[in-house]
Amino acid sequence: MTTFLFVVPPLTGHIAPLAAVAERLGELGHRVAWSGEPALIGKLAGEDAQVYPCSSGPADLPERGAGLRGYAAVRFLWEEFLIPLADATHEAVGDAAQQTGADLVVADMQALAGPVAAARLGLPWVTSATTSGSLRDPFAATPKVRRWLDTLLADLIGRLCPDAVPPLTPATLDRSPHLVLAFTTEALAGPADPAGPPTLWAGPALRQPDAARASFAADLGELFPPAWRDPSRPLVVVSLGTVNNEAGADFLRTCCEALQRLGASVQGFVADPLGALGPVPGNVLTRPYLPMLRLLPHAAAVVCHAGHNTVCEALAHDLPLVVAPIRDDQPVVAQQVVDAGAGVRLSFGRATPGLVTAAVTDVIADPRYSQAARRVGSSFRAAGGATAAAAALVTLAEEQGK
Repeated sequence: MTTFLFVVPPLTGHIAPLAAVAERLGELGHRVAWSGEPALIGKLAGEDAQVYPCSSGPADLPERGAGLRGYAAVRFLWEEFLIPLADATHEAVGDAAQQTGADLVVADMQALAGPVAAARLGLPWVTSATTSGSLRDPFAATPKVRRWLDTLLADLIGRLCPDAVPPLTPATLDRSPHLVLAFTTEALAGPADPAGPPTLWAGPALRQPDAARASFAADLGELFPPAWRDPSRPLVVVSLGTVNNEAGADFLRTCCEALQRLGASVQGFVADPLGALGPVPGNVLTRPYLPMLRLLPHAAAVVCHAGHNTVCEALAHDLPLVVAPIRDDQPVVAQQVVDAGAGVRLSFGRATPGLVTAAVTDVIADPRYSQAARRVGSSFRAAGGATAAAAALVTLAEEQGK
């Protein structure tokens, strides 16, 4: 039996893929422990998950960073969240690794405490890339930003593990030299970087709906009022994920008006976590939470913020997209969708009901989008998901233990 320590930030989209991998490792007879925020991990990985608690950072971060875009958002992410989170949690992660006797650390790309603690203890680690935005240097075209970030990472290494053998560097802190688990495929993310570290293109690691969200709607009868759903009308799903609630109310209103303009030709299902929309058109339903893996098999298209998990869930169901990126890695993922031919990109801040109406009509009516979505979806299914990721982790742990 191999013991794996999964190190994650307090972000749903960064935990969910690893929850599926942990489930598969358990089925293979291995042990998985977690280091992170217990309530969120328990919600996603199951209440019986073994969790070693870590700080989740300041509670007001989403509010303070909500209106930031571009370089300001990047600077806030690193200086106010990721670097402080690593400072606050690296000792707890190291303690968890020692207490569990971990053979291999699997650290989310934003959980820098994982590689720091692993390097300090002489343990191998794997980078979990839950978004394709970091699989290539996003700052290659902005050398000043690249130097700024490398300085931040070098300072972190100097404070926390200056004597690691082999030495930890900004490059290896960012992406493990042992293995990067990429929860996407080259069909979406583009060809691998030949100079980069070993990468497993696992595709999305999706759990079965009843395992992933047992506490939510058990069947679609709880989602659709009687006689509301008309299978002959395409269903459009609109979601801005779990961390864009405050920024998204105006965009969701725009989408509702666009769906109203489309009238009887479509039906819409909109995630409204804050209940900010009020009355909506008769062809639209809103819910605080959408159980996406139950809903997407019935959908024709998805409108979203280009969050990596939402994009991959849609494409795993062969659905074309309308993407309106807000911040962080979302512009990169949105461009990948466009380059793959699987969707239309809009400006989040400049989208109008007319533009959303035209984009939704386009991706539903033009078969090129659905054909491209199917190509990407086929690549996802062939990649193996959680099963392939778990097998790669077991193999690496065996190789490192020799």
